Amino acid sequence: MKTLFLKIFLSFWAALALFLVLAILVMLAFRPQRNSTWDALRTTALTDAIGAYEHGGTQQAHDYLENLQHTHHVRAYVFDEQGNEISGRSSQGWAEHVAAGKPLPPRPGMIFPRPQILTESKASSDGRHLYTIAMELPPGPRVFFGPWGIPMPGLIIAVISTGVVCYFLAWYMTKPVARLRAATQRLAAGDLTARAGYPHSKGGDEIAGLMRDFDTMAARLETLVKAQSRLLNDISHELRSPLARLNVALGLARQRSGLESASMLERIELEASRLNELIGRLLTLARLEDGEQRVPSTPVLLDEVVLNVSEDAEFEAQARHCHVRSDIPEGNWGVRGEASLLHSAIENVVRNAIRYTREGTTVEIHLERSASSNAAEAVVSVSDCGSGVPADALEKLFQPFYRLDDDRGRQTGGVGLGLAITERAVRSHGGRVAAFNRAEGGLRVEIHLPLLPDSGAGRVSEPVAAEA
Repeated sequence: MKTLFLKIFLSFWAALALFLVLAILVMLAFRPQRNSTWDALRTTALTDAIGAYEHGGTQQAHDYLENLQHTHHVRAYVFDEQGNEISGRSSQGWAEHVAAGKPLPPRPGMIFPRPQILTESKASSDGRHLYTIAMELPPGPRVFFGPWGIPMPGLIIAVISTGVVCYFLAWYMTKPVARLRAATQRLAAGDLTARAGYPHSKGGDEIAGLMRDFDTMAARLETLVKAQSRLLNDISHELRSPLARLNVALGLARQRSGLESASMLERIELEASRLNELIGRLLTLARLEDGEQRVPSTPVLLDEVVLNVSEDAEFEAQARHCHVRSDIPEGNWGVRGEASLLHSAIENVVRNAIRYTREGTTVEIHLERSASSNAAEAVVSVSDCGSGVPADALEKLFQPFYRLDDDRGRQTGGVGLGLAITERAVRSHGGRVAAFNRAEGGLRVEIHLPLLPDSGAGRVSEPVAAEA
């Protein structure tokens, strides 16, 4: 069976065939046996009982019927025309009912139904009396038949057998699917080493081929991502050396040049500074992408980090006649991670808000606890008063080198790496970041970080505002 279609088709076919075969075999093995042996025994027993009664009376008829029960395991009762049992034994109700010519209703039962009953009437030797025998056959194989001759064991065995076949079929089919799903979830979470782990042989069904294709795809993705990160890392390192030599040459040029070239040298220094900052961001992004940036599991007070960022940002915002206001409630805001990396992640968002907010407005930073999550989370929200971004660009803001407007990027000096670094840094701390357009205008960026178990917010203090 090379294909999944054949496996499903033949497995269900085998299950149904097994069901039918077992049902037929059980019916044949346990069907009622009304053959000539029981008919001959009924006739012989009636004749001998009448003879014993005519020659020896009630006692001899009693002895004969008792001996018949011990030897052939059948219970027999013989009645005359008046309904009296000739052996003087206490007869069963079913025997009197049958001797009177009345049909017996079937006794309900799934495993132990009523045994088969045979009746026959015969005249005495002188022909003046009529006797009727009611004989109950031994259960034998019929003990397994329900009412109306339904073979219950066959049905039970067939149901159990088909259930077992279908169970193992479902297990066989879902086991590789579960492995493939687990590998897909790991790959979606950023683990590029995730593999379904199916043997790389040419045989197998469609699921096996799908797992092999997934492993090939995952290996290709891992190679491409690592090559991209390695390229960024190598280029950044290689650019550092000529940049360092450029700074040395720039210093020598300042010493030997006159006032007429000072403006050009300052421009060169500005562009070199921007290039140096870009290289640093590229190195940071490369380390975060390929997992080289290991986040230590040390407690960090998030409220102190937010406060330091807001104070530094307030000083920088004065150049655009803007302000930064922070709202930090009192309490234990401990998170696990690296303080410098968290500082950089939050600072990138705040600087981005200062860059695009309108002049004379205020950038607001709020630290609050998430009430909708099952686990305790700290939420750092940064809101500006700018023009916002299109709805279809909100998810693209955290992609490397993504900018809404190249002209605006050149004016502000941004290259589209700050928010990308923020997203990678927050994700490495087990958190997430998202951007939303504000109803009153502007953009709000939320950073969610898991709090330590013993972290809890206390009373809310007055907002920490750093305004000129």
